[in-house]
Amino acid sequence: MYDIDANILSIEVAKGKIANTKEFGNFIIHISANGKPLLIEILDASNLTKKFDIVAELNNIKNMKNLIPTTNQ
Repeated sequence: MYDIDANILSIEVAKGKIANTKEFGNFIIHISANGKPLLIEILDASNLTKKFDIVAELNNIKNMKNLIPTTNQ
């Protein structure tokens, strides 16, 4: 689920009761008492998705180069 006002993308990985939270930069992982990830939150999510768009575009350019025939001399 994406909260446009807070610019946070939340991904529920599993059901359960959150017992602890670990923060890794813009990623917050909520975990159960036995250490199982339950929810991942991505802060400043629109910035991350822009980076995905750039990578996808670069990948498209790379794939297009493979379509151009080359001549062996």
